[in-house]
Amino acid sequence: MNKFDLEERLIKFAVFIIEICESMPNTKAATYLSGQLLRSGISPALNYGEAQSGESRKDFIHKIKIALKELRESHVCLKIIYLSKLYNSEEKIKLILKENNELISIFVKSAATAQKNNEEKPNY
Repeated sequence: MNKFDLEERLIKFAVFIIEICESMPNTKAATYLSGQLLRSGISPALNYGEAQSGESRKDFIHKIKIALKELRESHVCLKIIYLSKLYNSEEKIKLILKENNELISIFVKSAATAQKNNEEKPNY
């Protein structure tokens, strides 16, 4: 997967998060969770964009790890929404959870690879 494919997936993930949040009921719990999910679910796309212009390898790794943390936070939030049935479409929640898991796997591997490459690079 090239960086443009991943960027596109992250953007689509963010749009899907927005759609889910906009469809949630108007309750205290749903309002709180949708606000939290909006922040954590959109953040990975933005942080990945920043990582592409990282000032150094260390900066790139840092931003990739932030995106990973936000993806993990989104996953927990989505599970709470799913288990408390604060959604309109079970199918959509299951799809976004699957995509979230795949993105987490990609970022775990990316962070590990970038860290390994950074450690192997001689410091001159």
